[in-house]
Amino acid sequence: MTQTSTKQNHPTARLAEVIRPTMFAEVPRLSRRLGGKVILASETFQHTGSFKFRAAYNVAASVKQDLLITASSGNFGQALAYACSLLGKSCIIVMPTTSAKVKVDAVREFGGKVEFVDVLAKSRAERVNELAREHPEAYIASAYDDPLVIEGNSSLGRELRALPALDIVVAPVGGGGLISGIITGLQQPGAQTRVFGAEPLIANDAAESLRRGEIVRNEKEPQTIADGARTVSLGKHNWEIIRKSVSTIVEVPEDKIIEAVRLLFELANLKVEPTGALSVAAVMTSPDLFRDRSVCCVVSGGNVDPAVYARLIAG
Repeated sequence: MTQTSTKQNHPTARLAEVIRPTMFAEVPRLSRRLGGKVILASETFQHTGSFKFRAAYNVAASVKQDLLITASSGNFGQALAYACSLLGKSCIIVMPTTSAKVKVDAVREFGGKVEFVDVLAKSRAERVNELAREHPEAYIASAYDDPLVIEGNSSLGRELRALPALDIVVAPVGGGGLISGIITGLQQPGAQTRVFGAEPLIANDAAESLRRGEIVRNEKEPQTIADGARTVSLGKHNWEIIRKSVSTIVEVPEDKIIEAVRLLFELANLKVEPTGALSVAAVMTSPDLFRDRSVCCVVSGGNVDPAVYARLIAG
């Protein structure tokens, strides 16, 4: 992997100028349904429709290389493509053939080049490595396992500090870039807020890692409906933060993810992709962990194909 090279005028300062602040919403009907005070921190209105823009812009602005290559199921890919377009850079995005069309279209619309890969025949990482050999001048950007990703996502953690008397923040977990960034941004003397993870049950490598005390890898990309959590394992940089600061990762069945998507539509008037609904689904899956607590559910994104979304909310 190409080493990071930081420019002058630290990019996190510029990041604060370009990101859209997250939307906080307390939804009484949702709180009553879930049995506690629930506040939504929605990144569905962030640039490119997910939290990934925070990390992608920080990465693209921090490195000297003009070409960036990454693997993504869609959200980081389109975020990196948009960030590169703002910064006058270019990118190649390796995407599974099963990627949501809305995400593929967005990558291309923002000027990114899409390289498809059949993940049942070849992993995304293998294809990225091939492209890295073809383009030795490029920066190989991880969607989650990079200190620059954590740094970018910490901006959301700093925003969460403004919420009064939070007991728990729940965040989706795929590769761990979001939750580790939130933990980093939330850290301050005397802070009492705990951070819990929410992960698909059929892609529960992070929960298994916590139980075993070491990174556990999936044999192949798990085909959960939450495509943003189809990672093979946690990132090494993220694991060091997660193992020290996360006590609980709720393992969410697929039907609860779908139900959470539907509830957010019905009770919060919010269009959310399945990965983005994981935090609310975690509260539904393990209500005793959250009952009578002040809980912030991080809704990480809203990019979902219209036809898929229609099926999900139709029940």
